[in-house]
Amino acid sequence: MADRIWTMEIDGGEERTMTNTSSRRASVDDRWFTRGGARTTRHGVGMRWRARYSDDRGVENTKSFARKVDAQVWIDGIITRLTSGTYTAPADGRVTVGSVYTSWTASQSHIAVTTAATRRSTWISWVESRWADANVVDVKTSAVRSWVSEMVAADAGAATVENAYGLLRQVLGAAVEDRAIPRNPCDGVKLPKRLHSDRGYLTHARVVAIAAAVDRNPEVPSFLAYTGLRWGEMAALRVQDFDMLRRRVNVSRSVTEVSGLVWSTPKTHERRSVAFPSALADELAGLMVGRGRDDLVFTDSRGGVLRVSNWRARVFAPAVLACQLADDAFPTVTPHDLRHTAASLAISAGANVKAVQRMLGHAKASMTLDVYADLFDEDLDAVADRMDEAIRAVR
Repeated sequence: MADRIWTMEIDGGEERTMTNTSSRRASVDDRWFTRGGARTTRHGVGMRWRARYSDDRGVENTKSFARKVDAQVWIDGIITRLTSGTYTAPADGRVTVGSVYTSWTASQSHIAVTTAATRRSTWISWVESRWADANVVDVKTSAVRSWVSEMVAADAGAATVENAYGLLRQVLGAAVEDRAIPRNPCDGVKLPKRLHSDRGYLTHARVVAIAAAVDRNPEVPSFLAYTGLRWGEMAALRVQDFDMLRRRVNVSRSVTEVSGLVWSTPKTHERRSVAFPSALADELAGLMVGRGRDDLVFTDSRGGVLRVSNWRARVFAPAVLACQLADDAFPTVTPHDLRHTAASLAISAGANVKAVQRMLGHAKASMTLDVYADLFDEDLDAVADRMDEAIRAVR
């Protein structure tokens, strides 16, 4: 489409033209004098200069100034934003953060149920009371920075601050997309650094110890520590998901506790096949005796879904404490930490990053490297030692 012309008028006479993709008009008018120099009926009343323009919706907007130069600077800025596509209508900026959150949330049907629940909790606990009633145009970077400082002062953890800030940033990002505001006021705000605690990697001996210490479902710690499955993936496994001859388990679904039980695909939405050691075969086979193909393998005492919230507190935590009483160096671990143990044991057994990625179900190998960089650093030391041995042999 051919470019059309901005027509800019000052004092009723054409001053200059500017190219744009649609036809609009802008002007700076003298409200006190006519073109011929005669006084108008508004002479001496209010501000003398009125800048006005029609936006890309055809809506006329005006603003008055005492000085002509100020009116000219303002209208020039408006024209620049209109022609560059960064213009936001004044009325759009008066929409509240809360209303944007509501409409944005309604469009997030693609996210996991757990993610939606986390966002809802974060909004209610940390974001809503501070920002819901604020107009998006009134949210300033300095205010966001102060809010982050207030959360830190209230002893909110780094992860909590990241979640709250990230949620506000996404909501205001939606306002930017809708051109309600020209830029995201969350940009440039620095967050507190997260302090990463040392992971508790279990050795083979300690995996055996924790499995012996639990008084229910003793097969769970070993299975998680040697396959790296997420709890929800393990809890959703059926008899038909196991190939005992090939020592493989097919991971195709997951179950999560979110106001009840929610069944879904694994976190990365991709099926995967994970090998398990033959040492686990007899124990796993024993769980399947008398069960049909569609029956769950890992269950609670009543045959229902094994819930991590109950099992962790009532079974696993006491078992960890018992192990620590017998072994002062036994780390404090959770059921999810057994996934880290699986990565550690696999890498120490010589698995490369792609094999670990497939086992854990990470979307990319780079994610595996980021999470377990410390383990692969040790692997690099072993590679260097083997290269040294080869060099010595040649010499």
